[in-house]
Amino acid sequence: MPHTANHLARNLRNRHIQLIALGGTIGVGLFLGSAKAIHEAGPGLLLAYAVGGVAIFFIMRALGELLTYRPVAGSFATYAEEFCGPLPGFITGWSYWFAWVVTVMAEITAIGIYVDFWLPQVPQWLPPLVALLVLYGANLLAVRVFGELEFWFALIKVVTIVALILAGLFVIFFHVGTLGATARFSNLWSHGGLLPGGMIAVLLTLQIVMFAYEGVELIGVTAGEAADPAVVLPRATNGIIARILIFYLGALLIIMSLVPWTELDPKVSPFVAVFGKLGVPGAASIINLVVITAAASSCNSGLFSTGRMLWTLAQRGQAPRAFATLSAQQVPAAGIHASAAVMLIGVALNYLVPERVFTIVTSVALVGTLWTWAIILVSHANYRRAVSAGRVPAAPFRMPGAPFVNWLVLAFLLLVAVLLASRPDTRVALYVAPLWFGVLLAGYTVLRRRNALVPRA
Repeated sequence: MPHTANHLARNLRNRHIQLIALGGTIGVGLFLGSAKAIHEAGPGLLLAYAVGGVAIFFIMRALGELLTYRPVAGSFATYAEEFCGPLPGFITGWSYWFAWVVTVMAEITAIGIYVDFWLPQVPQWLPPLVALLVLYGANLLAVRVFGELEFWFALIKVVTIVALILAGLFVIFFHVGTLGATARFSNLWSHGGLLPGGMIAVLLTLQIVMFAYEGVELIGVTAGEAADPAVVLPRATNGIIARILIFYLGALLIIMSLVPWTELDPKVSPFVAVFGKLGVPGAASIINLVVITAAASSCNSGLFSTGRMLWTLAQRGQAPRAFATLSAQQVPAAGIHASAAVMLIGVALNYLVPERVFTIVTSVALVGTLWTWAIILVSHANYRRAVSAGRVPAAPFRMPGAPFVNWLVLAFLLLVAVLLASRPDTRVALYVAPLWFGVLLAGYTVLRRRNALVPRA
């Protein structure tokens, strides 16, 4: 029986939050999306990840400052409403929900592609359906159980990436195994240089690079269920940045040093390809299982975040009231039900357009994510102004370089959005964006006319 109490249980520890955020981020973008990006930009992809990582660093520091000011589950939407106005808050909450719904479609698509490695006769839509149903059930459990499951899911892929980096370094320095004779760091510049496709190729990979970083902001969604948020959230914010940069840049550097980028298949996960070439018996199958786990982990985080965001929107009167209730396990079950139902569109797309679905959904998901990251930066700049005016207290955890860095990173995010127009598959996102924001504006207008919006505090 649902509960009307509007308090989530604060049962997520620092280790849960660290791994939930890592689990949401290290997924299909790295394990599968990087294959196509390597094919297009070669070692220049490292530059794209580095630049994108710097932008993420400042976004996360801005979010960390806002979280220590007021740790709430709705984080981005709540800060947008407080420091930018009711309409930005409404758009942010729904856009973040939208971004994760579409991201889960990408993750379950990846599961279908990975399963094809073993069972090519299985239709691509079936594994996504099974994965979605299983993870939907898992998200209806108590949040502490979810945190434990996600901790171990995420730990598997973190250990795998570390193993790849260490094994790769051993092969490169000691020239052992089947790759030992040719593995060397010079592979990074011996096949067309560090930028074989020039800066244009690097820029064109920013779509998949920034999609790969999507989920790092999930720390904000966990804020409402974090135990001792004043201590846990700053530590998690700082830790997640360094680890993601190591895992992404470190893993890709080792992969392209072990195997020349020109020999990697854009349709095959570079992790599967490299472990297979290392000559370890069953290595390719083991890594394929790991990357399926990675995609499932990210799906799990997506269902977690969408349910919480619908709950937050309903609490403010910006979503149907049914989403404002909690189940007996103190999870927003109604929001999880609705989100999972919409995610079934991803299964349908895998049936209708299996060859194009991955690029399409990652591009569309990026629209909502770019908006969320941008509103974090704008909310932070406005928060700093409110602090200077004495209207709100200063947070102990501060982002360096504000407000100049806020606007610089915003310009970078705008560039990424513009680059979506460069190719037909990613251009779909720019067609969807005005339609989506138009629907939100219409919905907001209707809510205002019905006087259903919760007044600003």
